[in-house]
Amino acid sequence: MNLKLEMIVLPVSDTDRAKAFYEKAGFRLDVDYTANEEFRVVHLTPPGSECSIIFGEGMTPIAPGSFQGLYLIVSDIEEAHADLAGRGIEVSEIFHDAGGLLYHGHEDGDVTHREPGQERLPGIHPERASYGSFLTFSDPDGNGWVLQEVSQRLPGR
Repeated sequence: MNLKLEMIVLPVSDTDRAKAFYEKAGFRLDVDYTANEEFRVVHLTPPGSECSIIFGEGMTPIAPGSFQGLYLIVSDIEEAHADLAGRGIEVSEIFHDAGGLLYHGHEDGDVTHREPGQERLPGIHPERASYGSFLTFSDPDGNGWVLQEVSQRLPGR
């Protein structure tokens, strides 16, 4: 049986502001439906993704901005950085992690997901290793995204 992740419900405080932000970031608007004053759903899909995000009024009781570590995979981290920055999205500088891959968040909400004791080092991974280079950005509510460069998938992926 195949199980495909289809959608993530994002907690946001202002539907129109979030919609404008994600469209500016290049996400495709799939649906903007209002049933009544208490229920509105906005459905967007990142370019090239099979998984979408939805948000809106009456969608979730989760606190806006509480999602961290939402990963988007890119084949070229420099191109992704230039594209997002060119769209006016505030992105971090490209970085790699002294310990390799990023795994866990921090109590302060840091979206780098590094283990204690590891460091975020500036620039692309020195060997341009697949899974080794990152950048981050947050939506207006603080939901945190991580872009990770993957040029060659691990076996079984």
